[in-house]
Amino acid sequence: MDRRNFLKSAGAVGGLMIVKPSVAFSYAANSSVNYGLLGCGKRGTSVATSFAKNTQARIVALGDIFPDQLAKGKQHFDQVNASLGLSAIDSKMTFHGWESYKAMAANPKIDAVQISTPPFFHVEHMDVLTAGGKHVYCEKPVGVDIPQTRRALEIAKRVGNKVSISVGFQIRSAPPFIEIVKRIHEGQIGRIASLSGHYNAPTATYPDRGNMPKDELRLRNWLWDKTLSGDILLEQNIHVIDVCNWVMNTHPVKAVARASRKVLTNAGNINDNYEVIFTYPNGAEFVFSSTQFNAAGYFDVKETIFGTDGLAEMPYKGTLGIQGLKPWTWSGSEQSSDTKFAADGAFSDNLAEADKMKDRSFIESITSNTFQNQIAAGVESARSCMLARKAAETGRSVSWEEIEADTEAYQLGFDIKKFV
Repeated sequence: MDRRNFLKSAGAVGGLMIVKPSVAFSYAANSSVNYGLLGCGKRGTSVATSFAKNTQARIVALGDIFPDQLAKGKQHFDQVNASLGLSAIDSKMTFHGWESYKAMAANPKIDAVQISTPPFFHVEHMDVLTAGGKHVYCEKPVGVDIPQTRRALEIAKRVGNKVSISVGFQIRSAPPFIEIVKRIHEGQIGRIASLSGHYNAPTATYPDRGNMPKDELRLRNWLWDKTLSGDILLEQNIHVIDVCNWVMNTHPVKAVARASRKVLTNAGNINDNYEVIFTYPNGAEFVFSSTQFNAAGYFDVKETIFGTDGLAEMPYKGTLGIQGLKPWTWSGSEQSSDTKFAADGAFSDNLAEADKMKDRSFIESITSNTFQNQIAAGVESARSCMLARKAAETGRSVSWEEIEADTEAYQLGFDIKKFV
């Protein structure tokens, strides 16, 4: 099945929702959704640009803790809006400082907000924005520690189906991945016996900040900070763990792991590699490894699922398909060989449609009054990563029951309120 035929026939498959908008509250079938971006960094800007170009979302508001980031974001989205025949963002709809999210939550001109702030703040921002009646698209992960995930689940209960909340696992919306997972679930590779996956990437780079105050430096270079990011396993590698949970229709029951910082010399404290063995309820083991330090820019992400009748290969780039008694290949994927790293997460090849389809699903859930609430699923994958992180920290096997009972709460270590 190729991309064109998939999009014609898919309907709603494996979490990809293609719906016909209708009148929903104040949203008419062809009306726009007034959309705000909270966090004007690379990934946030890339995703919001996709929303603007591929959906009925109209970028009308921006928020960031730093005025220079906010100005850069306004310049970019004014150009995006102009290319779409839309007005520039009203300067009154730009909010800076640590309370930007509160101002956006209280603004009646904003319908939906994209949370692209450092992960440490995701749950707090989600809580206030949904309490303000906003639909929320939240980048992964849903929290950096177990207490934050408990709070997220309470938000999920409180919100119910009053607004839409989507979590940024866009790979679940990529047509090639939807099709191959569907085939796995239908038994095309037989009973799943084991899984393997890897996420090898360069580290994030930042410009020289000069003699910047330490707390500001941490916020601006947040990908290097374990408290702000949750570490590479939770902030980046989570996509592979989420895909394997999707394939298995559940979460791991235990994990053993190792992690270290062997190569990186920057001022941060994240690990630069992980090695993990997850065990799923049926006894299948998932062997995962990651690196985040390659200076040559090498980038490679892939899951391989081994079954009794074959195996499924699921790379970001390259041949995606099934080998075995019932072979199958996603048309066109075998032609891809480029391993260039996309720092903003705007990938091509097997993920070419991922952001677009994920964005459309979220916006159409609003305009069609078929609201999503993906918090619980987001928490499950976040806790799976926390399970492995705790195993690496303790040097022993950690069970799912133990991680669910964990009380360790990450502490920021400075007063965020000084950033006004």
